[in-house]
Order: sequence, then C-alpha cells, then structure tokens
Amino acid sequence: MTWPPFFPTFDQLSPSVAIFPLTGVLLLPRGQLPLNIFEPRYIALVDDALASDRLIGMIQPVAGAGDRGTPEVYPMGCAGRITSFDETDDGRYLITLTGLCRFHLVEELETTRGYRRVVADWSPFRDDMEAAAEDLGLDRDRLGQALAAYFERQGIKANWDAIDDTPDDRLVTSLAMICPFSPCEKQALLQAPSRPERAELLLSLIEMAALDNEGSDTPRH
Repeated sequence: MTWPPFFPTFDQLSPSVAIFPLTGVLLLPRGQLPLNIFEPRYIALVDDALASDRLIGMIQPVAGAGDRGTPEVYPMGCAGRITSFDETDDGRYLITLTGLCRFHLVEELETTRGYRRVVADWSPFRDDMEAAAEDLGLDRDRLGQALAAYFERQGIKANWDAIDDTPDDRLVTSLAMICPFSPCEKQALLQAPSRPERAELLLSLIEMAALDNEGSDTPRH
C-alpha cells in the first residue's frame, strides 16, 4: 500500500499533535478507525485538525485512569489523518481516522480549546510510513484454528473467505484493532517493535484468550 497524495511524508510531520485519550481503542498505521465525536472539546479538536494537517493522536489512558478530565496517558500513541467526516443534525462529527505513524509523548503543551496537545517524537517510527510488507510469514493454519475458537467464544461471525484473501499485514492490523482485547493488550500490540513481532503477539493473545475461555460460558473480555 502506498500513501495517498494528500498524506504528509514522514519529514512533514508536525512536532506537536492533538491527542484524543480513549480507553480500549487502538489505532495502528494504515488501519481505519471510525469515531463518533460529541464532546465540545473534541468537536473543537476536529475543527482545528480539519483546518490544519487533519492529524489526531489516539492514545490510551493508563489502566484505571478512565477517560474523563485529563487522565494520565501511556507514553506512546498513534496519529491518524481524518480521511472522511460527516456532520449530524444533532451536532456530532462522524469521522474516520487512517493510521499514519506512532509517536512517543515528550511533554504536554498548554491549550486554549479544551483538548490536549503534546510534543511528539516520531523519530523511532519512520518504518511505520514505509511500504508495508504484505507477507509477514504468518502461520495461517495456526491463526485459523485459533481464530475459529476465539470467534466462537466471543460470538463473532467471520467472513472466512475475506480473511483468507487478506494479506498478512492488513489482516494483523485489522484483527489487532477490532478484537476485544484488554486495554493493556491493545497497548502491547501498539508498542510491538516490528510488524512480524506484532503478528506473533496477536496470535499468542488470540490463542490464550481461546484457551482461557474453554469450559466457561462467560467470555473473558
């Protein structure tokens, strides 16, 4: 996948980014995340993003911090570009973020619009914006067996033909984002040093979740 012409290059990334702390929500490079924006401060965030570089940094509050106020957040997030948006009659934005690049949070900046903004260190994550390798060496047979058990326990219906036809990198990104893992597990997937390591971690999480749920009528998540 190559980046669309409207997207910035790595060297054009701003030294600061507005952040949207949200528990249990994962955005990865090249993934697509739909969001329903209704809080006034985040309406202002979207307004300002649309007027500038369209970038929003998704980041999780640390475990137990909650989403209200100004919770402590993890030191790593992922910025996405607003690639679609719609306005509703009741004053909400419906937007889609396409994941662009991860970042380390260096420090928070003062803001006058209610939302939070941080100095971002993009430098360790240049590879996020390089062409993605379609084949990660993912063990598809092992993944298929684990997914079948996991989806059954979670009550998720799957389109297996679509899964089989999806390249490794895109499949790992999609599963990592949509599967109902815990916030800590989502953060671990975000912080995986490489795409193959993320693929192996994802497979391990799915296998552990399927095993944990065996013999139980209550899904773990």
